[in-house]
Amino acid sequence: MSPPGVDNPQLREQLGASLFRQRWPWIGGDLQTLRDTLRPVDLPLDQGTPIHIPVPALPSGAAEAGELLAYLDRPFEPVGASSPPPKALVVLLHGLGGSSRRSGVRRMGLSLQRAGYAVLRLNLRGADPGRQLAGGTYAAACNSDLLPVLEMARALAIQLAGADSAESSLPLYGAGFSLGGTMLLNACLESIGVLDRLFCASSPLDLAICSASIERPRNRIYQRWLLQRLVRQTLADPWGASEREQELLMQQPLSIRAFDAAVTAPRWGYASVDDYYALASPMPRLLDASRQLPPTLILQAFDDPWVPASTAIQLSHQLSTKESDDCLLPFKVLITARGGHNGFHGTGESLISGCWSDRLACHWFDQSF
Repeated sequence: MSPPGVDNPQLREQLGASLFRQRWPWIGGDLQTLRDTLRPVDLPLDQGTPIHIPVPALPSGAAEAGELLAYLDRPFEPVGASSPPPKALVVLLHGLGGSSRRSGVRRMGLSLQRAGYAVLRLNLRGADPGRQLAGGTYAAACNSDLLPVLEMARALAIQLAGADSAESSLPLYGAGFSLGGTMLLNACLESIGVLDRLFCASSPLDLAICSASIERPRNRIYQRWLLQRLVRQTLADPWGASEREQELLMQQPLSIRAFDAAVTAPRWGYASVDDYYALASPMPRLLDASRQLPPTLILQAFDDPWVPASTAIQLSHQLSTKESDDCLLPFKVLITARGGHNGFHGTGESLISGCWSDRLACHWFDQSF
């Protein structure tokens, strides 16, 4: 039996998705989360076309203007047939400490390509490859970086359609893993119409709750792994890390909260880490702004060891009340009993079909066709 608030058979039926069933030996939230680390996926050669996207200086002035590196993947051409135009262009964002080369990002990108979508895999500020193209690091709300990317992607969608105006453009969709989904939500909350459809997997909606979760003793190894990546990205900054940042980063024990207090919050112009967590968390604004959001699906696992499902369950309950009192909203929340953090390795998974969440993303995007 699923915990209260978990699973939505009616929504799954609308999406044509089966009930998620974890597959052996990836049983439980931790093994689901670690699957790609413990057994790397044998992915095909990355043949994405590199695209450089100019971005402005950080709001705090901690880094000058630079560029972000993205890779464009076109849909796979059917054998013996002419290639039709892509269904849409999907901007795909990695999570904390990730990049466009991470297994989960590549696998979802390949699933979308097979389903007829063009994909733009973005490396956020500070991520490899592309670390040397822009100073600074990214944040949960990095709209001054992300909105220029989405503007460029909109122009690329027109080009991929072979059109000369926005009226004939391909739709522009977004998909984000973990913190990447949070960033896309924040961009949509700030600027209406930047995306036509959105999919978020295991995305933090309340940063303070997630920070406290990752600091639990049972998550010590996860936090150390994430911090190693974040500290390495910060110290590799081509504009350099300040003496104060270096001093704070070398202090032990270091936590995600301490990293955000030392680096993320001041670099992005927040008064404190509490200010950053409060203002960059989409949860308080989601219901009030739900009408301005594009059709959005948030996927969350109840056994996610990093992102507590309580916030998504609260949002799901509030949405159901708002819909019954008001009207049908384009915002949907699907919570599975199992799946871990960005895991969702279930029965029927293969390199060709992708994992369960990859197939769900394709089903969600296909809803508009």
